[in-house]
Amino acid sequence: MLAKRVIPCLDVHDRQVTRGVRFGRAEAGELRNVGDPVELALRYNEQGADEMVFFDITASAHGRRTMIDVIEEVARQCFMPLTVGGGVRSAQEMRALLEAGADKVSVNTAALANPELIREGASRFGSQCIVVSIDAKRTAPGRWEVFSHGGRKSTGLDAIEWTQRVIELGAGEIVLNSIDADGTKSGYDIEITRRISEIASIPVVASGGAGTLEHMAEVLLEGKADAVLAASVFHFGEYTVNEVKDFLAGKGIPVRRDPPVMGSPSSFRRPD
Repeated sequence: MLAKRVIPCLDVHDRQVTRGVRFGRAEAGELRNVGDPVELALRYNEQGADEMVFFDITASAHGRRTMIDVIEEVARQCFMPLTVGGGVRSAQEMRALLEAGADKVSVNTAALANPELIREGASRFGSQCIVVSIDAKRTAPGRWEVFSHGGRKSTGLDAIEWTQRVIELGAGEIVLNSIDADGTKSGYDIEITRRISEIASIPVVASGGAGTLEHMAEVLLEGKADAVLAASVFHFGEYTVNEVKDFLAGKGIPVRRDPPVMGSPSSFRRPD
């Protein structure tokens, strides 16, 4: 078994890390401010996080570009791999994020509107740089539907079918977000995670529902995910990244033990 990754997630709205439940909306006052993204990123870098995911959660819904200046600051001070998403609509914007210090770019709403964006990004920058975030909600027994615009709009697409399509288009990784479990701390959606992991030839990151250490072990073992993404349990100090890794290792799950690499963060310099 390959080493499993532990990934904190920073959901950012209005330059603050926030948390909600089931994709709560900022305009409805459903988000709770947690702190400064740079300070939190530094904390997780020191704790030995394998990667960090940075989402501007209202960028697509409000038509904004991701905050390049915040990303640059995080990338200057943190040396773990960084995945950035939110409002990415073109290969040019992908390039801007990579040049700002991101190692991977996550697409969601724009890829649903224009699936060829995935192929173009993979062709220009390499599949390893292109992550597709899938926001899935159970709509019937055994069926999960893909939503766009931060979980606000139904697409009618089946999550399994969309997974197969993004793999064909050249995506290098999937972040699977359970809308039903998001922020509830009641556990990941094991069923959809397992079904997507079983058909995916690329890594699947499980997201949504982490509340206990057992939840993380369960989605890695039973859900067959390649990595666990969590927010609340880290932001509010319930667990550190190292505590998660210690627990997983005790369950026989291989984890990365190398300390964070210190030095200059990677920067993207690849001609078209």
